[in-house]
Amino acid sequence: MDRDVKIFSGSATKYLADDIALAYGQPLGRVNVDRFSDGEFSPSFDESIRGCDVFIIQSTFAPSDNLFELLLLIDAARRASAHYITAVIPYFGFARSDRKDKPRVAIAAKLVANLLNAAGVTRIMTMDLHAPQIQGFFDVPVAHLDASSLFVPHIESINLPNLTVAAPDMGGVHRARGFAK
Repeated sequence: MDRDVKIFSGSATKYLADDIALAYGQPLGRVNVDRFSDGEFSPSFDESIRGCDVFIIQSTFAPSDNLFELLLLIDAARRASAHYITAVIPYFGFARSDRKDKPRVAIAAKLVANLLNAAGVTRIMTMDLHAPQIQGFFDVPVAHLDASSLFVPHIESINLPNLTVAAPDMGGVHRARGFAK
């Protein structure tokens, strides 16, 4: 049985979602975000998604409202009886805190994974996670895409002399080494 596929966007990544929907060959689904005077907001779907495979595209970069909007959209999709809910997270925020590297610290990446799981997501698509072990924090399948297949050929095409690849921190060393090779 073929189910309808519907693509939606949160506020943070609408420019990318527009391009994805266009490439897929359908219009971006309608989402409304009501904003209240106290700063709270309430996103909702403006069309039926019952029984559909829903893709919600939203990065979770700062402010944390972007993450919370994604969580609310996932929850709304689950409550609206979407068959399958895929969160497409081009930038997975809070990923730098992916291990307990000193006493009395949170592991934010695991907490975000738990929140997404609790909201009702059935699959995650993201790219270039800070560390690959973050995939293991989820109880649902994770498609971890690697941008090096696009990034490396572009860097090679501009022929930079004496190119140096650096990592911003220990979490990025593995990826930087891969780029350097």
